[in-house]
Amino acid sequence: MEQLKLSILGVSSAIPLSNRSPSAQFLAIGNAHFLIDCGEGTQVKLRQHRIGFGRIKHILISHLHGDHFYGLVPLLSSLQLLDRQAPLYIYGPAKLEEAVRQQLEITDSIISYPLHFKVLEASKKSLIFESDHLEVHSFPLRHGIECFGFLFQEKPLPLKMNKTELAKHSIPVAEIRRIKAGANWINPEGETIANEELTFPSEAPLSYAYVTDSLPVKHLHRVFKGIDLLYHEATFLSTEADRALKTHHSTAAQAAEIAEICKAQNLLIGHFSIRYKSLKPLLEEAAAHFANSHIAREGYAFTIDRKIRLLESEKENSYS
Repeated sequence: MEQLKLSILGVSSAIPLSNRSPSAQFLAIGNAHFLIDCGEGTQVKLRQHRIGFGRIKHILISHLHGDHFYGLVPLLSSLQLLDRQAPLYIYGPAKLEEAVRQQLEITDSIISYPLHFKVLEASKKSLIFESDHLEVHSFPLRHGIECFGFLFQEKPLPLKMNKTELAKHSIPVAEIRRIKAGANWINPEGETIANEELTFPSEAPLSYAYVTDSLPVKHLHRVFKGIDLLYHEATFLSTEADRALKTHHSTAAQAAEIAEICKAQNLLIGHFSIRYKSLKPLLEEAAAHFANSHIAREGYAFTIDRKIRLLESEKENSYS
């Protein structure tokens, strides 16, 4: 996996606007793909981003407020009409499956492809997905109802081999896998050759954290630290701090504070109140506290390459 690519499908809080949709993101890390939240109209945004529905194998729902999951059942129905055969894995709060099944039953809708629901652990960080190269964890947030964030982390990468030293010590090919995993080499004479003499450090694994509707969680640095990219809700400016507290949301300044505490490399802010026609003041407030702050702009993809570690953005389509 050489690249992390995050497509922003929606960033509006509570109510959709003509140019701002409710929460949804599509994350690709190598060959692993995740739809994160599924607000109203998400499937339309997927098409505008030219993201094939067949790429979706895992859907993560943070909580059961409508602006984060009202697009789920329509998407499931469209997948049925498209004759999906592959299983679909859906992760979310305890009542998510009941909510989905009831809507399907009331509308007499049949889903013939396998649907697998996984209930998220409400009290602690929990591993919810694992492959050979990637781990995904959920963790609790502080909202008015049960709500979760998600952490995506590559597993540590194999060390790079120092070919000059390999040849010097006549190390057999069969031993390379062990050495890449960190083992020393003991030569036929019984001498130990330290691993650091035989290898070079690999690039740091890619990582991304999604922190949606929540009051600031000051202990998030215990969940993740030093990640490449943090998405954090920034529903309000600090002038509306009282409203943010009352509605269990964060300000742009508070999002930046969390990014600083967690030593994130980059911050994306989103989930904006519809009261803000321009998002520039939100970005300015975040950037005043955390320099590498960015707006999660709809219609854009944000990419981090493992080797150059720079956050780049590009417009994926013609809509704004």
